[in-house]
Amino acid sequence: MNRYPLWKNILIGIVMLWGLIYTLPNFYGEVPAVQVSSGKATLKIDAAATTRRLEESLSTAGIQHDGLFADLTSVRARFRDTDTQLKAKDAIEKAFNPDATDPSYVVALNLLSASPQWLTNIGALPMYLGLDLRGGVHFLLQVDMKGAVTKRLDATTGDLRTLMRDKNVRHAGISREGQSVVIRFRDVESQARGRAVISTSSNDLQLIEGQDGADFKITATLTPMAQKTIQEFAIKQNITTLHNRINELGVAEPVIQQQGLDRIVVQLPGVQDVAKAKDILGRTATLEIRMVDETPGALEAAMTGAIPAGTELYNERGGRPLLVKKQVVLTGERLTDAQPGFDGQTQEAAVHLTLDAAGARIFKDVTRENINKRMAILLIEKGKGEVVTAPVIRGEIGGGRVQISGRMSSEEATDTALLLRAGSLAAPMEIIEERTIGPSLGAENISKGFHSTLWGFVAIGVFMCLYYMLFGLVSVIALASNLLLLVALLSLLQATLTLPGIAAIALTLGMAIDANVLINERIREELRNGSSPQAAIATGYDRAFDTILDSNVTTLIAGVALLVFGSGPVRGFAVVHCLGILTSMFSAILVSRGLVNLIYGRKRKLEKLAIGQIWKADAN
Repeated sequence: MNRYPLWKNILIGIVMLWGLIYTLPNFYGEVPAVQVSSGKATLKIDAAATTRRLEESLSTAGIQHDGLFADLTSVRARFRDTDTQLKAKDAIEKAFNPDATDPSYVVALNLLSASPQWLTNIGALPMYLGLDLRGGVHFLLQVDMKGAVTKRLDATTGDLRTLMRDKNVRHAGISREGQSVVIRFRDVESQARGRAVISTSSNDLQLIEGQDGADFKITATLTPMAQKTIQEFAIKQNITTLHNRINELGVAEPVIQQQGLDRIVVQLPGVQDVAKAKDILGRTATLEIRMVDETPGALEAAMTGAIPAGTELYNERGGRPLLVKKQVVLTGERLTDAQPGFDGQTQEAAVHLTLDAAGARIFKDVTRENINKRMAILLIEKGKGEVVTAPVIRGEIGGGRVQISGRMSSEEATDTALLLRAGSLAAPMEIIEERTIGPSLGAENISKGFHSTLWGFVAIGVFMCLYYMLFGLVSVIALASNLLLLVALLSLLQATLTLPGIAAIALTLGMAIDANVLINERIREELRNGSSPQAAIATGYDRAFDTILDSNVTTLIAGVALLVFGSGPVRGFAVVHCLGILTSMFSAILVSRGLVNLIYGRKRKLEKLAIGQIWKADAN
């Protein structure tokens, strides 16, 4: 009556073995490591080549490592102690950055899991620890939304001057005054023509006609929709740029998210160098478009050290030298968007750029005058420039829509678009809150959280064993399996564990044991009603299932609501809470009944169950 088929027992065994394997990495702790990542926006990490180079540099220096690990953005080497780590950092720095004044790679100290290689190979990794458990730096950044709008208005001022000149509309001056652009005219006719031209060329401006003494004027302000779009773009671009920059710090799981309408929260677990973090977060970068100097012999002369006047020597992707003129044709301020795509004629991967009105006019003139010549797009950062791409101009390009293509893969097109779009901050930011949490405080939080969960588990276990005897022991084993599966799931998902997450684990233990209490009481009820022990077990589990399901579904709904509408610590709590409900359903129903079946399922003449005192109502 109470026997699981063989396949179900095997399934439960496999799930529990999986849980054990993916939980193990969390018990090994962390060891010192050195991370190598790209230090330039245009340099992409080749995992295989970088790994070989890293191993060669360590071998040459006679330094032993405990494993090399590569991902999409970096390669890490693991060491036994901090002394070896520091020696390795110096050796790797010399090998990867021969020119200390112009480093191509960032060599940063880091921590890696000490779990065995075979666990890492199957993707069994420990959970990330949040800022409150590992220590690190917390920043709250205020984005200057007015600065973003002002930047757009300054560009609009130049665009309107260009528009009036192209359409032969006479005006008495165009200037930005506060959060609006004022265009002055000598007469009503010019004012009317100017309004018509502006209305036709732009839908983002609200126009109000007026008179200032003898002059007539048009006051142009951005529409509420345009301002909202500018502000949303500023937040998104700043977050993307911050993500790119923080990769250099070697932070395993940074938290970068929007808070409210104009703030960004940045949490860097494991980072104690506040000055370095500030430097990277506040760095500025600009985009420049220049012409390539293709004068015969000029490049060869530059490579020997005789760089012609008015030019600079750079390297393209792949290391090919390129001689670029110093004169800047366009800057990134004229670039409004960059998206990857495909060439409509050749179907090759391409990058589509969108320029503002003034940029479109300048670009049209430059491309008309330099057909079959090369144009370099550079990213200037830390006072040094890098060539993102240098395409050949095939014809005059007008309309503000520019396409970069030729010998480019889809991945390269996506990377190039990202560099062009997010190379710099869209709006200035100011650090308005800064907190540093030391590793000792993080270790104390871990210790307190672990002991609170441990003693809570022990207290529940003692009560269940005393009150329900053998069935209480089965419930405790099921509860332990629930905790095992929950930690395994969090590790597999590479979730970040914080103090609220530990609180959610403790809460999950209390809620999970409730299902076993329901089952045990149902079995007791069936025994009181005169059912045989085997029938009481079967009926107790079957009838308790509906109640357990209803209670867990309603709790899951509340957890999903926290997950959808919450943020920060609330969201972390909700993730652990929801996963804990799912694992508790599995452990309370399948695991506990599987154990009960193994204990009692083969006994045909079962007279008594070890489930504690069964209170019966007085017959009188």
